Amino acid sequence: MREIRVIGDPVLRTPAEPVTDFDRELRRLIDEMFQAMYAVNGVGLAGPQIGVSRRLFVYDIAGRKGHVINPLLTVDDPEDVPDEEGCLSVPDRRTRQPIYATVARAAGVTVEGLDRLQRPVRVKARGSLARCFQHETEHLDGKLYVDRLPRDEAREIMLKA
Repeated sequence: MREIRVIGDPVLRTPAEPVTDFDRELRRLIDEMFQAMYAVNGVGLAGPQIGVSRRLFVYDIAGRKGHVINPLLTVDDPEDVPDEEGCLSVPDRRTRQPIYATVARAAGVTVEGLDRLQRPVRVKARGSLARCFQHETEHLDGKLYVDRLPRDEAREIMLKA
């Protein structure tokens, strides 16, 4: 089982590289990402979160399940929607549970990329699925949800993590 990397690990702050090899190893990696995500009751997981600096993520949220390789995210509805958000890579060091904070995200997005067989993927999303896509795509850019918070709130979370 792949271990979830936590804040402080440099892989989480490094922009991920595009996936170029669509082989058996990639298919196994995607399966392992789903296993790791389910093992900790997550709803989304990006490559860097398991120490793999590649542009891909998996998700299973709001009745939708899938994966996207080399995603390109487009904002369809820029209205900011604040909601509670946590991250498997930002756990409370005592409880090991994600630390939640209110984060504003775009109301609607479209993600485009490829699946494990190099077939095009295009998913329009709103609500929790849109939030998940934005969160996971930011992981691929070396960003964490705490980067969107006011400085004092981010500092408080960092002290707990």
